[in-house]
Amino acid sequence: MRDMPEENLLGDYLRARRELVTPQDIGLPAHGMRRVPGLRREEVAMLAGISSDYYLRLEQGRDRNPSAQVLDALARVFRLDDTATGYLHQLAAPRPRTRRRPRRRTVPPATAQLLRTVGLPAFVTDRSLDVVAANALAAALVPNVRVGENRLRSFFLDPAEQALHTDWAHTASRCVAAFRRRLGSDVDDPRVVRIVGELSLASEEFRRVWARHDVRPPGNGTIGMNHPQVGRLNLTMSKLDVDGPDGMMLALYHAEPGTEDAERLALLASLTAGPGRRPVDVPGVRGADGSPRTG
Repeated sequence: MRDMPEENLLGDYLRARRELVTPQDIGLPAHGMRRVPGLRREEVAMLAGISSDYYLRLEQGRDRNPSAQVLDALARVFRLDDTATGYLHQLAAPRPRTRRRPRRRTVPPATAQLLRTVGLPAFVTDRSLDVVAANALAAALVPNVRVGENRLRSFFLDPAEQALHTDWAHTASRCVAAFRRRLGSDVDDPRVVRIVGELSLASEEFRRVWARHDVRPPGNGTIGMNHPQVGRLNLTMSKLDVDGPDGMMLALYHAEPGTEDAERLALLASLTAGPGRRPVDVPGVRGADGSPRTG
């Protein structure tokens, strides 16, 4: 498997998507033995209306400036949705080399206030999916949601996290696809490189999912859980960008009002509330009584 710093991002993506499309998917006859999974390069080139040699150069990284028309044609062959098509164009765009800013480890004050008052399990991650802030209800729902933990590491390396989710493999693959979409072509963050490298060595499932190059927007999604205190929960996770240049994102779990899921989430909130419990884990932010909330 290629490491993230590999420069041929466009070629890697084209190769991964080609291997996921079968001849039957696009109406081609599949006769005889095929040495490669998915489509052959010459089949992709024919369907996209380009030469086989040109497509080979794209996969090998010898030509990195395809036109928008060529990219759209390849997107049609690979049956990409709008998100994946936009990602393909992003990989082919020139990437300016900018000086990386120091990583910010604290959330804006308004976001910290929202975590304290929202009444729902909520937490904030940075672009590498490290948890940088979380309220007590989020930690009660998902114990690994605490400052300093990485959501990808928790998903793929912690058996307790896997047991919590009713469809762990699906949830984990969605998390990886949203993570890849957030990164785009900006893959040289040392923290991101370390996380992906560690998981590639430690988790066969992560290697399999990462090699697919799936992308999806970090929007709403349904999460099923078997919680040890309140039982089965089907919750919606909503994600919102946090104001600022650091790639932070706010995630909230919520349930349809009036449902058993909402009642069980309210029960968990009542079990979590109580004297002496800190409502939010936000490094460097003080509570209403002036006491430091240092995580």
